Amino acid sequence: MKAGLTGKTALVTGSSRGIGRGIALALAAAGCNTVLTGRDAAALAEVAAVAESKGVKAQVVALDLRAADAAATLIAAARDAFGSLDILVNNAGSTKRGDFFALSDADWQDGFALKFFAHVRLARAAWPLLKERSGSLVTIGGTSGRKPQASFTIGSSVNAACAAFTKALADLGKRDGVQVNCIHPSLVDTDRQGRRIEAEMKRTGQGEAAVRAEFCREAGITRFGTPQDVAALVCFMVSKNGSWLHGATIDLDGGEIPVL
Repeated sequence: MKAGLTGKTALVTGSSRGIGRGIALALAAAGCNTVLTGRDAAALAEVAAVAESKGVKAQVVALDLRAADAAATLIAAARDAFGSLDILVNNAGSTKRGDFFALSDADWQDGFALKFFAHVRLARAAWPLLKERSGSLVTIGGTSGRKPQASFTIGSSVNAACAAFTKALADLGKRDGVQVNCIHPSLVDTDRQGRRIEAEMKRTGQGEAAVRAEFCREAGITRFGTPQDVAALVCFMVSKNGSWLHGATIDLDGGEIPVL
């Protein structure tokens, strides 16, 4: 079945690496022009080159989404480069793990600044363009928002907030013709997870395979996900084939979440 994405424009935050990179390249492969953003200009340029090798155009905007004017800058870049915006994927942001009593107010503020308030500002700035094109907004959260953990109090809270914000925005989307959904991935094989695995290897003296197996066992998942797993779901969501999905939060989790 054809996705109907050729010629559309997608803005993907956090697209220099990991899940965001995978989503941006999958959308490019499906025919979307892309606006790529993150803080690593060199990494973004590499992603842009790969995207353009698929026969589409890519615009790079290197910035920190925590900045108050970042959302306006990105939307202006999308408008100037492509004249429109059909798809917004709010993906950027990671949050600090650790003992709740050791986490500072600054840690909490930083977690919400990048993965929640930046999403709010960008959704608000992008909404008029998405409304014009009957577009789609997808937020990438995380399963900790459904299964909070003491070792991940910030991430659990932020991801739950992202899902609630998505549900509220979807109610507005019914009025304005903008499709809004959320994905909660479980453990995804990215550089970030690689650093966690390396740290655990050093702490325990175990080999990589053993640590990976233990992480999967603790999370209750069949395997680590990949950026391509998440990207495939995003591409379906924003395609004409996924147009009846609205206001949904999908756990893409290898079986982690055990409840209905």
